[in-house]
Amino acid sequence: TSTPSTTFYYTKDIQYLLHEPILNKFRDHKALAKKIARSLGRGEVGDAARLEKTAKTRITLDHIIKQRYPTFVDALRDLDDALSLLFLFANLPSTSTVPPKTIALCQRLCLEFEHYLITTHSLRKSFISIKGIYYQSTIQGQDILWLVPHKFVQRVTGDVDFRIMGTFVEFYTTLLGFVNYRLYTSIGLVYPPRFNAKSDERGGELSAITLDGINVTRTADATHATSGDIVQNETWGNDDVNSDFQKQADQIVESLKPAEETQSADQFMEDGTATDAIDKFEVQGEGADVLDQPRISDAETGQLFAPYSFFLSRETPRQPLEFLLRSFGCKRISWDEVLGDGAFTNDEYDPSITHQVVDRPPIAQPDRATEPDQNQENEVSRSTGRGRMLGRVYIQPQWVWDCVNQVKLLRPDQYAPGATLPPHLSPWVKPTKAAYDPTLSLAEQEEENEAEQAVLDEEEQEELDQLAAATADGEAQVEPEYDIDDHGMDIAGGDSEASSVADEFDGFASDDAEAPADANEDEEAGDTHSQHQKELEAEAAGLPFTGTAANGTANGSWAGNARSKGGELRKKAAKKRKEEEEELERRKMMMSKKKRKLFEKMAYSNQQKDDEAAKLRSKRRKLEKVKG
Repeated sequence: TSTPSTTFYYTKDIQYLLHEPILNKFRDHKALAKKIARSLGRGEVGDAARLEKTAKTRITLDHIIKQRYPTFVDALRDLDDALSLLFLFANLPSTSTVPPKTIALCQRLCLEFEHYLITTHSLRKSFISIKGIYYQSTIQGQDILWLVPHKFVQRVTGDVDFRIMGTFVEFYTTLLGFVNYRLYTSIGLVYPPRFNAKSDERGGELSAITLDGINVTRTADATHATSGDIVQNETWGNDDVNSDFQKQADQIVESLKPAEETQSADQFMEDGTATDAIDKFEVQGEGADVLDQPRISDAETGQLFAPYSFFLSRETPRQPLEFLLRSFGCKRISWDEVLGDGAFTNDEYDPSITHQVVDRPPIAQPDRATEPDQNQENEVSRSTGRGRMLGRVYIQPQWVWDCVNQVKLLRPDQYAPGATLPPHLSPWVKPTKAAYDPTLSLAEQEEENEAEQAVLDEEEQEELDQLAAATADGEAQVEPEYDIDDHGMDIAGGDSEASSVADEFDGFASDDAEAPADANEDEEAGDTHSQHQKELEAEAAGLPFTGTAANGTANGSWAGNARSKGGELRKKAAKKRKEEEEELERRKMMMSKKKRKLFEKMAYSNQQKDDEAAKLRSKRRKLEKVKG
């Protein structure tokens, strides 16, 4: 229709919004704008500047946050979209619609949230996609998933209304500020943390923030802060008094424990049967439910990279790698000084470095030793950065993500520079029954006789291609006996052809001698065609055909045996499939019409999944054949 769409509101909603405190702020702002305009109209520029500076109203959304999220868990559940939008604005360039203050605020809030995840080891999974990098953390039992864009130059287009997005950014910044304050105070940290502007200007990012504790002793989790150590402002006054109180408290707790619990614990200690091994749930039968396997504790997960020291090459994404490594316990992360401030060391040839993350093709250079007392020539050769250090593990960036998702250290040789990497799979997509799983081998996923049937099909296809090529070559060698003019009429040869025939004619004896040879060629071609026709008929009927060519070559016998084997396999598969279909039809006869339709829909969707899995297996089989 030509008329614009109309938005209707309920009367009760309008009455409720009339009592919103922000409306009073809007009215005050409107009145201030009129006063400033009146002053400018009178030429009182000084008064207008004074009013804009002193009487400007400030709008806060604190009361809206409290109304919308009565509990802290409600705020955590709604944190996915907030983090995704704030991380997006933190990577945008400043424009007239996106002011620099908004970008700086988003960057600082995001860094503060990352610091909490690093301190508490709350990060669980991560995945690299085309859109960006997905992260998942678990905070107070709530799974939070957000998306961080890649560190590319973002182009701000004009078809996006940033004014509406700016309203959401204002609300989400207030929300994340409340959440960060609650998270920091829950683990005994000062909020907001100290921010070093100079380090941030030099590209420090995570290292530009320093965490401080409040009136608590240092905990095990708090010692893994990104900036190194957590600075304690105050401690308890008397350590002796604290130790005495602690002993009395321990005695009271021991006295309150049941006798049976203490006895059972002592018995386990004496027997030595208690182990730290994690139980595994095994599948009892075919088609049974597959339970999630128990994982190691969060404390062990957070120390996955703790014993190692990493160096990030210049071509690798420093920010996500640093965040992942620090979240899983690594304290010694180094990189080149061109990547920014905050590195453990900028010396690529530091002997304490155990792993180096590279993302460039390997360069064939001899290994060099890493003793610090080498001569000057060796120091010059080492500064080129083209050699490898002895005793250091070189891996590609995907190794870090796969280790994090699988919660274990994987083999580094599969992620060596220049190696073909294993598939980077989403940790949130679990393989289902009868679906293609790239992590398993083909032998574990193929159906009965599927591999043999695929090999026979490839052999038959090659034979058909060879036969088609031979037929095409034979047709190309046949020369036409007549010329065809532009009107599609046959024209006999001219005088030159007649003269050449007359010259070559030596009598009727030569024609009689050449006739038997032509007849033999026609008979051989007819025998080959009839044999191929018989083979096709036998294959269609599912019968074995072991006949050979008229000349008795061994190739015909081998091809016949292969086709007979393929026919037997197809016959068995067809028989089994027919029996299953008959059994299925008998069962469907006992169903009601409604259940039968539902079953047919389910069978159709399952068949589509099976066909898709078969295509993927066939594609993988061809790739493995090419690789050898």
